[in-house]
Amino acid sequence: MHFLRYLLVILFVPLFSNSQKTYKVRTVAFYNVENLFDIVNDSLVFDNGRTPEGRYQWTQEKYERKIKHISSVISKIGSETTGTSPDIIGLCEVENRGVLEDLIHHANLTNKDYGIVHFDSPDMRGIDVALLFKKSAYLPTSFKSHRLLLFDAMGDRIYTRDQLVVGGIMDDEAFYFIVNHWPSRRGGAVKSKPNRIKAALLNKRIIDSIQQLDFNAKIIAMGDFNDDPRDDSLKRILKTSDHVTSQDTLELYNPMEKLYKKGLGSLAYRDKWNLFDQFFMTANLVSQNKETYSYWKAGIYSPAYLKTKKGRFKGYPFRSFSGTNYTGGYSDHFPVYLHLIKAFSDFSPEDDSHTRGNDMN
Repeated sequence: MHFLRYLLVILFVPLFSNSQKTYKVRTVAFYNVENLFDIVNDSLVFDNGRTPEGRYQWTQEKYERKIKHISSVISKIGSETTGTSPDIIGLCEVENRGVLEDLIHHANLTNKDYGIVHFDSPDMRGIDVALLFKKSAYLPTSFKSHRLLLFDAMGDRIYTRDQLVVGGIMDDEAFYFIVNHWPSRRGGAVKSKPNRIKAALLNKRIIDSIQQLDFNAKIIAMGDFNDDPRDDSLKRILKTSDHVTSQDTLELYNPMEKLYKKGLGSLAYRDKWNLFDQFFMTANLVSQNKETYSYWKAGIYSPAYLKTKKGRFKGYPFRSFSGTNYTGGYSDHFPVYLHLIKAFSDFSPEDDSHTRGNDMN
């Protein structure tokens, strides 16, 4: 039964062959969890509002409900295909390592044995990015937090989130993950655009530096970019594309652009959907060589329970707060995910990956 638990064989007869390959699937997810704060006032950041006495009246009961909600969502992302939770999860809007520990040790996730990579960012609100990884799937071998230096018109420092870079090994293949939460659109998209351009330039420098060490490095960047796939930060600076013309180039493939063109989004504002939550990756992951991991497909995880059920914001993400009013939901963003896939012949019952037959649709 333990073997069958992880083995899903979907019969498929190719047009010119009656042979069947088995594929290993790994899931990478990203989730903006909307202000996952503990209830303790940290004197080093402006988190006073996220306390029982603060303007949000953030109590232990509400915190525990938030942990329960987010851990439940994470346990389900991509599971329709894999039958298990994601192997890699990028998070943003988490306050500290403590909330991450509470998250992975909740009953919804504790048996998944997640590890944490996290650094404190200088963001004024005290929110950070982090990476969760299944210890059975990924072994981090390097990690670094890259500071984004921004200044306002008066020359004063704007404190924002770092960009987290984690390198490691997944099933004997080297992978790098970059977790982002770029500057917001506060003050308007046009006025704040230069800050996201600078974030994109930092991201490009990080990718370039990795590729200088290893030209064939497999890199996946993920995050809440506060820009859509067609905006200048991604198209002009990082030169992302919804297709790659040659795997010998340094092109970056963005699978979310096709979803965006279909009108899909991960968050809504003033009756407009945006797809700020994205992945992009090096072209070597868009490969016909199924003997190593390659990109298979991406999606937005937006089941009915994550949507507001009625009222003006019906269909929007069911968030925790609307202004300062507690609504008891999940997040103001839907999670996004992608599947990596490769052919393999050996199967270990202890392996927490997912397998399926030769149906690559």
